[in-house]
Amino acid sequence: MKIVFLGNFGVSYSSENHHVKTLESLGHEVIKLQEGKVDGNEIVRQALASNLFVVVHTHGWVTPILPLSDVLRLLKGKVTTLTYHLDLWFGIERQKDLETDDFYKLIDHFFCTDKLMADWFNDNTKVKGHFLPAGVYHEETYLVDLPKTNDVIFVGSKSYHQEWKWRPQLIDWLSQTYGDKFKHYGNDGLGVVRGDELNRLYASTKIVVGDTLCLNFNYPYYLSDRVFETTGRGGFLLMPYIKGIEDLFEVGKEIITFKFGDFKDLKKKIDYYLEHDEEREKIRIAGFERTKKDHTYKNRWIKILEEING
Repeated sequence: MKIVFLGNFGVSYSSENHHVKTLESLGHEVIKLQEGKVDGNEIVRQALASNLFVVVHTHGWVTPILPLSDVLRLLKGKVTTLTYHLDLWFGIERQKDLETDDFYKLIDHFFCTDKLMADWFNDNTKVKGHFLPAGVYHEETYLVDLPKTNDVIFVGSKSYHQEWKWRPQLIDWLSQTYGDKFKHYGNDGLGVVRGDELNRLYASTKIVVGDTLCLNFNYPYYLSDRVFETTGRGGFLLMPYIKGIEDLFEVGKEIITFKFGDFKDLKKKIDYYLEHDEEREKIRIAGFERTKKDHTYKNRWIKILEEING
């Protein structure tokens, strides 16, 4: 299949680059077009000569000369168009994009990690919504054997969506509770860690505390890609419980959860698994094997192509 893919390819670690490499590993020819630089007329020309047009349209960027909405209008009925997006819209500022940007009315298929949004597309628009969780790039799913020199870490920015006050509270609590046993990696922490260095960080850490934007602590089915990034790169993840996680992992055997917003429960789980090395390692390996088997972007793109061609 010949696929034209519009997105951000300026950094090697972007999800778009991982998606393209995944599609190529599945035997497809992919033409990469850089968002914000390739004009709309050229996008139309390239897409009409392909079997599929994929776009990851992030908040705020525009297509030069010919708007993306006009690109989609010109492609409608001539070539299949789809997006696979890992972010959340509902309940946060970017939700207004659904009304102000025609992209969300003109794309043929919208694969999203938020089940409620997929349902909304199917109930309110002509766009075909598909619920599909995030994943991890298969080339980065490997284990490293290192001694455990870190006790507890959090990976991700402290400054996050303004609607999500839990993240800074969580990081501050971890720092206050565990002192020098806790390390925070991110733009506003010890720095961003990517690639093999991230696999090695997870390998040398006993417990990785996770987080997902979960409004009122009860928003179901939306899970950050950190769930798959952490388990797939060999980290032991202690993740807040979100309805739907049990459909992806066997809770208690492949992943451990705590009650969202409950620091007492979180501390109980952290303290227990800091002391029970053998049990923790068994769960870590089981979570890694499950992610490597079922939750890579190879799994996801096979599913996407099956659904649009079925």
